Amino acid sequence: MHTRRIKRKLSAETHSAEKYTFIFFKWVIIAAVTGIVGGIVGSLFHMSVNAATEFRKENRFVILLLPAAGVLITFIYHIFGSDNDGGTNLIINSVRTKDHVPLRMAPLIFVSTVMTHLVGGSAGREGAALQLGGSIGNSIGELFKVKKEDISISVMCGMSALFSALFGTPLTACFFAMEVISVGVIYYAGLVPCMTASLTAFGISRLMKAEPTRFDISEHTPALDAWILIRSCLFAIICAAASILFCVMMKSVRKFFAEKIKNKYLRAAVGGAVVLLLTIAVGSTDYNGAGTDIIERAVYDGKAVPVAFILKMIFTAVTIGTGFKGGEIVPTMFIGATLGCSAAPLLGIDPCFGAALGIAALFCSVVNCPVAAIFLSLELFGSGATVIFAAVCCVSYMLSGYYGLYSSQRIVYSKLHTRYINRKTK
Repeated sequence: MHTRRIKRKLSAETHSAEKYTFIFFKWVIIAAVTGIVGGIVGSLFHMSVNAATEFRKENRFVILLLPAAGVLITFIYHIFGSDNDGGTNLIINSVRTKDHVPLRMAPLIFVSTVMTHLVGGSAGREGAALQLGGSIGNSIGELFKVKKEDISISVMCGMSALFSALFGTPLTACFFAMEVISVGVIYYAGLVPCMTASLTAFGISRLMKAEPTRFDISEHTPALDAWILIRSCLFAIICAAASILFCVMMKSVRKFFAEKIKNKYLRAAVGGAVVLLLTIAVGSTDYNGAGTDIIERAVYDGKAVPVAFILKMIFTAVTIGTGFKGGEIVPTMFIGATLGCSAAPLLGIDPCFGAALGIAALFCSVVNCPVAAIFLSLELFGSGATVIFAAVCCVSYMLSGYYGLYSSQRIVYSKLHTRYINRKTK
């Protein structure tokens, strides 16, 4: 009897081990394929956006095409049957609901985001990365006949792959995809698949000569002590307030234009005209496109126009709110970096280090992803001030409340109590 019981237990354990091994290798293969495809597409997208940006800088007249480009983007989405495109919110929601993500989203967001950057719309590229990745991941999952209840893991793999290929931050990409869906919950079932896809895509992007985003701030990194921690946390409070302002502005501007101008073509044309007039009014093209050169100036030289972060908020809110395509994360980094240059020195913090803190804090606040934000600081700025960055991310995360850039993101657990609340972001 005893021997029979041992045999049954061994049989059960063997079966369990076989199941785990099969599922492990199944997801490694699916994730690797997703990473290869995502790495190639992400690198091509990265190169296309850079080429569009360089063309605009060399031919400033193209910003005059902003209204026409807005109309064309709206028309392209119409002929492909995506008038009510949910963008990044559709991808985030699909992970939770297991809904199908159409493959047509990939070429649509690719082309429309490049067009936005070409004519000088104020937008980033990660929104496109998440939509490209989600669409590709969903399609590869269906190709491998992944069960419907697991298709969300394929979507997260795609998100990780494209984010990693674009920014060169595989750890951030992996945890962002698992963390951004439901605040307070990390989808650890996607850990191995997302990490595999992220690292594979990163490797492919390096082979394709897509340079990762990195900043050397070692000369400006302060020694860790209680005083610098206190001052940095005070600065994080400012960043949390700025993140709330940005989130409110993004949603309010979108709502305003939707209510006042019902016709989508006219709305896009007016939005393009407003961005064009704003550019003329400020007398600078610093706020057109992603603004990576302004971020670099802030981090390396500690220089920024004091109102630059407000102007970038306005430019981005009008661009995205009227129908142009792109992301909000790079503009968020712009806002954080320029705010850091202006506000951090008031607290006795080096402006270059303040710019770096601002990038991490604003990213954390607007997407409600503290773990991903800490990894972002590690991958962008190195490990010299990890404790300070972690403290800033924690403070900005808590004090930013229930605001966020993505309306489909849900706050599953309270930021103040160990309580299940399951509410949408404001």
